[in-house]
Amino acid sequence: MSTIRQRTATGVAEARPATRVRSVKTSRRIGFVLKLLAVILATLYALAPVLLILSAALNPANTLVNQSLIPEGATLDNFRSLFNSPQHPWPLWIWNSIKLAGLTALIVVAVSALGAYAISRFRYRGRQAGLLTIILIQLFPNILTVVALFLLLQQIGKVFPFLGLNTHGGLLLIYTGGALGFNTYLMKGYFDTVPRELDESARIDGASNFQTFWHVMLPLVRPILAVIAILTFVATYGDFLLARVMLKSTDQYTLAVGMALFINDQFNQRWGIFAAAALVGALPIVIVFLTLQRQLIGGLTTGSVKG
Repeated sequence: MSTIRQRTATGVAEARPATRVRSVKTSRRIGFVLKLLAVILATLYALAPVLLILSAALNPANTLVNQSLIPEGATLDNFRSLFNSPQHPWPLWIWNSIKLAGLTALIVVAVSALGAYAISRFRYRGRQAGLLTIILIQLFPNILTVVALFLLLQQIGKVFPFLGLNTHGGLLLIYTGGALGFNTYLMKGYFDTVPRELDESARIDGASNFQTFWHVMLPLVRPILAVIAILTFVATYGDFLLARVMLKSTDQYTLAVGMALFINDQFNQRWGIFAAAALVGALPIVIVFLTLQRQLIGGLTTGSVKG
């Protein structure tokens, strides 16, 4: 009897690890299936609006009523009308948006980097007060400044016509001025994470402040430069309110303002052309993001301190 009991106990002991292994494998499979389902649902949720816009762009009925995912008689006529309409110069509008967004991003990144470096590395009178002022200014919503900005450009235009109303120069002035405060404060926090020993080493080697900024600091803060460039470009590219108020002529319109003309008419709303313009108009943002994403990853991997 004792021998039988020992064999039984040994068999049970050997069966337990095998059962545990099977339970672990089963739980892993269940977890993998749940994660896969979550990814699929998230992908469908993200692609659903794009698919609906694409369906509207291919719909020859030029309406959103009874819209289906696969429209009947799908055609590219809306895209052809988008590029060939003399009354709505859509290629000019998208060029205006790219030009304004690109210049704004370039100026904001350059000036914010210089200001953040000065605030982070130098100690001078009024430094803390300046930082507090920057934070307080950002608390007010932009819509409160629309009337003031309109009157300001009106007065500036009397002296400098290229910076007045209905000019891209005036709109660029508003975009850059509005984005400098927050981005400078944001970049200053990133500059603070860079060790000051690097500045001291550069000065010992005879580098000036600008040489230290250009050759030492900028390679290390490339990630935040890419982030600010992306955010500024996207915000400027998609702005509607300020551009609608400051611009009056059709040839000066940006993409967002010009696209509104397709659906403003109560009895002639061209949703198909509007959807086609939205699809093509999103391509510059995708291209800029993918381009700067590579530099962002490169900055994270190469912008390190070597001992």
